[in-house]
Amino acid sequence: MKQIPSSAVLRLLSGLRARLFANWLSSVATVTIIYLAWRAVPPFIDWAFLHAVWSPENSRLCRDPSGQGACWAFIAEKYRFIFFGTFPVEEHWRPALVIVMLIGLYAASVLGYARRAALVVAWLAGLATIGVLMWGGLLGLSYVENERWGGLTLTLLLSTFGLAFAFPLSILLALARRSDLPIVRWFAIAYIELIRGVPLVSLLFMASVMLPLFLPAGVSIDKLLRAQVAMICFAAAYLAEVVRGGLQAIPRQQEEAAQALGLGYWQRTWFVILPQALRIAIPPLVNTFIGFFKDTSLVVVIGLFDFLTTLKVSLSEPAWSGFGVEAYLFAAFGYFLFCYPMSRYSQILERQAEPGRGMGGRGKAR
Repeated sequence: MKQIPSSAVLRLLSGLRARLFANWLSSVATVTIIYLAWRAVPPFIDWAFLHAVWSPENSRLCRDPSGQGACWAFIAEKYRFIFFGTFPVEEHWRPALVIVMLIGLYAASVLGYARRAALVVAWLAGLATIGVLMWGGLLGLSYVENERWGGLTLTLLLSTFGLAFAFPLSILLALARRSDLPIVRWFAIAYIELIRGVPLVSLLFMASVMLPLFLPAGVSIDKLLRAQVAMICFAAAYLAEVVRGGLQAIPRQQEEAAQALGLGYWQRTWFVILPQALRIAIPPLVNTFIGFFKDTSLVVVIGLFDFLTTLKVSLSEPAWSGFGVEAYLFAAFGYFLFCYPMSRYSQILERQAEPGRGMGGRGKAR
């Protein structure tokens, strides 16, 4: 067995001491955290894993008064509803494939293994394929109305399509709010302030209840599309202010220098100003993305069953009532699995955006 050099051990101990016991306040905090972890972590592991009920066949043990573990049999029994909503059971492979495709597209975008042009093509082809898989009606797939979409699939679709359309719209709104044309600027200000002045629930209610009243007779827009448009409008207003903050952080001399080179307005904006502004705005942009992803749970007010709502509805069944702790822990874990990578990716982008480093990182030559 290879022996670890004593110098490496000393460096490790020295590093731990500098990070955890640098002064008396740091030492007290470290000891306190270790004590709390020692008191809380082993009992949680015992409850969540060692004495947990995992199989629906053993669900009767969940009601056993002597039972001391979590009832994950609830999740095992309801996982199809939680992931796919009321989508036809025999067609569950379709939303399952959609979830896999979306995660794959997210991973390809984050890891940067594909060239940008190829990545754009992959997203366009992927979203088109997802539309065919969910709606059906083509390639021998049976049609499934979107009222039956739900669960994690619906959450991912609402957030993905919402951000895909809201982000470009937010850039246009931010540029319009800084425009020298009064009408364009006033329109952008009115839109942003009006949307930000009302809660998302109000917009969803208006899209679901009031919008159909203004449509011509015989014309109808399905509920999911109305909810998606409301969420796009809502996200665009908030993202526009984030982008505007990045634009205002760019020194005026940057635009003047680009103008001196003979670049037009859109050339200056696209090649000089906007890339720098978006780099500066990475942290608040990702923060807004994460908030928007979690705000999809509000579609329950118009009768759509997202990831969190399917868990709540499952708890309403008498057989599974009283297991809210397990349900909400599972929901928290699910949201964390998607939100934490977004946070980590923003930190990677921030490091790549530091002076002297390209935005591409590993993919800067792509």
